[in-house]
Amino acid sequence: MKVLFNQVLFILVLQLSALGYANAQTAKWDSTYRPAKYKELVTKFEAEEKSRKEFVFLGNSITAGTDWSKLLNLSNAKNRGISGDITFGVLERLDEVISRKPAKVFVLIGINDVSRNIPDSLILRNYKLMIDRLKKGTKKTRIYFYTLLPVNSSFEKFKNHYGKDEHILWLNDQIRKLADKKVTVIDLYPHFLDENNHLKAELTMDGLHLKPQGYQVWSKILNDGGYLK
Repeated sequence: MKVLFNQVLFILVLQLSALGYANAQTAKWDSTYRPAKYKELVTKFEAEEKSRKEFVFLGNSITAGTDWSKLLNLSNAKNRGISGDITFGVLERLDEVISRKPAKVFVLIGINDVSRNIPDSLILRNYKLMIDRLKKGTKKTRIYFYTLLPVNSSFEKFKNHYGKDEHILWLNDQIRKLADKKVTVIDLYPHFLDENNHLKAELTMDGLHLKPQGYQVWSKILNDGGYLK
């Protein structure tokens, strides 16, 4: 009986250890991650007065890097970019976007996940969770999902983002497959590529973030594609 008890106890210890190990392995991916000023910005977003037919631009520093209202001449544009954010951060603050019942949501997120070596399959799962929650929570909202932009390693500034082109390409292929009646995929990636399959140097200040010229290219894509109508 004692031997059996010891065996059961040993198995329980192994199971608990395995659970703890799994938690340790996933902790760095989950929503405990916080970019600088994350809570401050989320509080600011939540305090903003709601308006009719809002266009919400959701993402990280690449989204945060321009004034969408001025760029697109849209008084109803709302910038929901947070520098350093990842897909888990967007999922955590998605309720604020859903609560606004916007006319349209434009999502660009994932390059910081790639830089942190978050598994591609987990990033894709998070994309699908975002779409599912938006569809259920704000049924009249049109969802637009961007492919990830390329990067340019010649600037040597964001080394964690470089050398991972295969991850960007795989994710972009998967993003293109997300299109359906409610989700429109806007393929930004090819518009920003140079002849060496890098982010065009004239459009970026550091190999990752965009210059005003880069946002002008983005604006043209949105206008020419009729996505703002």
